[in-house]
Amino acid sequence: MKLRTKLLLAQAPLLAALIFVGTVGSLTARELGRGARAILSENYSSVLAAQRMADAAARIDNAALSCIAGECARALPRIAESQRLFEQELRTQEGNVTEPGEAEATARLRLAWQRSSESLARFAQLTRESELRNAYFGELLPEVTEVKRDAESILALNQDAMVRKSDVAERSAQRLNALLVAVVVFGLAVGTLASGALTARLLRPLSVMSQAARRLGEGDVAARALVSGKDELAQVASEFNTMAERLQRYRESTLGQLLAAHRSSQAVIDSLGDPVVVLGVGGEILHLNTAAEGLLELRPDGGLEGTQPALRGVLERVRSHVLNGNGPYVPKGLDEAVRVTAPGGDRRLLPRGTPVYSEQGDVIGASIVLQDVTRLLTFEELRNDLVATVAHEFRTPLTSLRMAIHLLNEQAAGPLSDKQADLLFGARDDCERLQSIVDDLLDISRIQGGKLELHLADVDLESLARAALDAERSVAELAHVSLSCEVLPGQGSVRVDPDRIALVFANLLSNAIRHSPEGGVVRIRARVEGARVRFEVADRGPGVPREYSQAIFDKYFQMPEAPTGGAGLGLFIAREIVRAHGGEIGVENEPGGGACFWFTVARAEPRQDRS
Repeated sequence: MKLRTKLLLAQAPLLAALIFVGTVGSLTARELGRGARAILSENYSSVLAAQRMADAAARIDNAALSCIAGECARALPRIAESQRLFEQELRTQEGNVTEPGEAEATARLRLAWQRSSESLARFAQLTRESELRNAYFGELLPEVTEVKRDAESILALNQDAMVRKSDVAERSAQRLNALLVAVVVFGLAVGTLASGALTARLLRPLSVMSQAARRLGEGDVAARALVSGKDELAQVASEFNTMAERLQRYRESTLGQLLAAHRSSQAVIDSLGDPVVVLGVGGEILHLNTAAEGLLELRPDGGLEGTQPALRGVLERVRSHVLNGNGPYVPKGLDEAVRVTAPGGDRRLLPRGTPVYSEQGDVIGASIVLQDVTRLLTFEELRNDLVATVAHEFRTPLTSLRMAIHLLNEQAAGPLSDKQADLLFGARDDCERLQSIVDDLLDISRIQGGKLELHLADVDLESLARAALDAERSVAELAHVSLSCEVLPGQGSVRVDPDRIALVFANLLSNAIRHSPEGGVVRIRARVEGARVRFEVADRGPGVPREYSQAIFDKYFQMPEAPTGGAGLGLFIAREIVRAHGGEIGVENEPGGGACFWFTVARAEPRQDRS
């Protein structure tokens, strides 16, 4: 026999008892409902109507008193609304006369209401306080009182009728209720006992499977459900036993492999010399390697609260970058390295972050590798010191050399032949180029040594651009290139160091002139963008390939097939000066050909006029 058939048979006694009880209850409810409907249809509507009419009459009385007190503007609308409600309820009462004497009481109420309505109409036409008071106490108050008394008499008449009918219905309900209780108790007792016995016998295999499932959930993979028979419960028990057996074999075969894989991955991470920290969505530490525990003094069961402030700020910044969906975090340079106090001395760590994904593809954490760049930065500082020293030592002999060549070109030491003059002119150009390189090297040493001081001042946009063009006009004339200032007057001022920004313009303009064809035009433009101003230097040269748009600002970088003669430092210096001003710098290709180098600086705040 199938399980469904057994369940139906087990519930049959209870179903029969419910049908029997339901039939008796339906008959009882019908009888009780008949008495309740009689009370509601005959008396309850009249009670509600009489009560509402009495309330409306009371509101009219109160509104009339307010009118006497000088509030007629607000009282008269309330009187009109109460009259409308009273008339509506009076019509309801006139259509529901069911009790002896109720018709006469309703007729008296109608007459009293008509008289009071006429008095109200006359009352509403009065304006003087004395007239209103006399009309109220002499005519309106007695009539409104009579209306309320007639309404209350109808209310009392219907309430008495409801009490009588309720007593009759209550006695009938008590008899029916006693019968219904006896039937319900008998039916439910018989049905429940019979159905409970059959159901308990039927569900005994479920108890066995429940105990086996609980043991399996607690880790006892040897648990089995022993159920005999051929119904669906027996089939489920057989499938459960098969699942438990396979789970036992799988656990025995894969547990060792999983543990070995976990130990192997942990060993790989621990073998890394750089600290590795895995942070969760809420900032909690999910995983650490040995280097992170020893160097950073972090613990897997702790958080970032006890970490050094500088390191905690870097970790939070990288975690926010990754968890906000921005992809991996890649540092822009060694200057992003954070200084950390470690047991063996201070270390400089450069952060890199990658997302940790769940099986569904959601970002659930950030894996941060802190690369130790202490030695790289030490070598970089040594190289910068060496460059600064060499450049500084070059300045004195180079100045003497330039002066000597200048004197020779002026023929201060005697006349020169044409061949000698050509050689000296070439030597002078080489000296000037060497002087430019030395100046760039000294600027770099000051920038990287943190000695770049800015003397900020408010400078007009147009005057700043024209001064930059005037400084490069002779170079442009030699290259047969025109210079154009497209900065409109009256665009405001910028807050900059004029000398440093002039150096930025000089580097950008010299590059633009050098790459422009003969007869070309180099333009300076400016555009106000909120609190910042964007300067642009545009030319009609070959442009900058997209793959070099970022690398072109790196130190010592030179584009392939570019004209020789520079050290690749001008754009790097320009970028560092702009960054020191809190701005940005970049390059874009012009739609019609050529390159457009741009940078942004802060706009000067407008001055307040003093009176």
